[in-house]
Amino acid sequence: MSGTEAATAVPRVGAAVRRRRRARELTLADLARATGLSAPFLSQVENDRARPSMRSLQLIADALETTAVRLLAAADGPRTVDVVRADSAAVPEDGEAGRVRPLVRGHQQLHALEFTGRHDWQRTFRHPHDEVMYVIEGAVEAEADGQRYELGPGDTLYCAGGVAHRWRALAPDSRVLLVGCRTTSGVRRRPAARRFRRRPEWCHGPRPPARPSPGCPRRPPDATAPPG
Repeated sequence: MSGTEAATAVPRVGAAVRRRRRARELTLADLARATGLSAPFLSQVENDRARPSMRSLQLIADALETTAVRLLAAADGPRTVDVVRADSAAVPEDGEAGRVRPLVRGHQQLHALEFTGRHDWQRTFRHPHDEVMYVIEGAVEAEADGQRYELGPGDTLYCAGGVAHRWRALAPDSRVLLVGCRTTSGVRRRPAARRFRRRPEWCHGPRPPARPSPGCPRRPPDATAPPG
C-alpha cells in the first residue's frame, strides 16, 4: 500500500458493527432511528463501502451499547506482537480537518489513539478505565472533573476511571496521544484464606478434649495413672 492509499484508508469496522447489531436483534431501521444516521449509509458502513467519521462511529457505538474503541479493535484479530506504521489506517474526525489513528490493534488490555488536527468538544466521556493524554504538538484545552486545563507540547493529563472529561484542540496542527488501560470488570479477587481460625471470644480457657472420631473406641483410662 502506498503512502497516499494508506492516508485515506480506514479500519474496516463493518463486520463488527453488523455482528453487534444482530446480537442485539436490531434492524438497520432500528439503528438508523437510534443514531440519526440513514439506513442506506449504515448498510454501506456494514459492507465497508462507506467511511464513517469518528463522530458517526461514536453514535453507532452508543446505539449498540459499546464504544468506538471496541468497534475499531474488532476490526483486527488479536496480536501478541504488532508494528503499526506511521501511514497506517485512520478514521476521519467530523470533517476532513482531523483524523484518529489506532496505535494498538485488536482486543487488548491497552488501547492507544493518536489524534491529529481539529478536535472539538463534541461530547463528555466517562468510562471505567484510567486514561492518560499526552500532547505531542500544538495546544489543547481539556476539562476533567469540572476543572479546565490548557496543555502544550510535553504536557500530560491523567484521568482516573469514572472521571467525566472532554477536550478540544486549540491549534490546527495539534497532535495528541490518548492511552487507556482496561479493567477486568466482573472479576472479583477472593480474599486470602486465614491460616488459623480464631477462637470465639467466650472461649479463652483451656481447650476442650478432642472428640474421638466416629467408629473409634475411646481409650480406657490408665489404671496406673495417679489420681487427679
